Amino acid sequence: MSKFWYYLSTLGESALSIVGIRSGYAQPTYQVLQTIPPAVEIRRYDARTAAETPMGPGNDGEAFERLFRYITGANTTKKLIQMTAPVEESSQMIAMTVPVEISGGAQAMRFFLPADVVKAGVPTPTNPQVHIVTLPPVTLGVIRFSGLATQSSREKETGILRLALSQAGKTTEGPPIYFSYDPPFTAPFLRRNEVALEVK
Repeated sequence: MSKFWYYLSTLGESALSIVGIRSGYAQPTYQVLQTIPPAVEIRRYDARTAAETPMGPGNDGEAFERLFRYITGANTTKKLIQMTAPVEESSQMIAMTVPVEISGGAQAMRFFLPADVVKAGVPTPTNPQVHIVTLPPVTLGVIRFSGLATQSSREKETGILRLALSQAGKTTEGPPIYFSYDPPFTAPFLRRNEVALEVK
């Protein structure tokens, strides 16, 4: 795909995101194992490959830029890679020897890579702050919410999620993970945000 068509397609997907349409974005596959009322899902994710970069409080824009540059050609093959959803923010970083999360001070932002890119061979990032990681299969308890994903809203939803999982007899481990499915210009009431906790 030429850069012209790549950016035109990306622009079109972004425009649709304004009104909450995300059909153009590839997403990691998962299986819903259980639903806990009123709105918690227990999901089983297969192994996923992602581009990851460090981030700290207040620099999520810089982290996003580094990852976006990677998928738009800042890699050893200059390959254009389709944007996916969600963007993950996590305070748990995978060791860098293993080859769209915030907890107080955030540690990593990840873009998941499309299956066809992984199958063909993931291009190496040219920025040393961007790494390719493979996340192992995991079971997550997930709650979805709309609106602005502020620190207070994330903490509130994390509390609701912890309580629901505890009442259902589920044991969790590790800090919360945050998934963002929409660009910042999407109408707040149409946004899809999620908080996830690993379920033992």
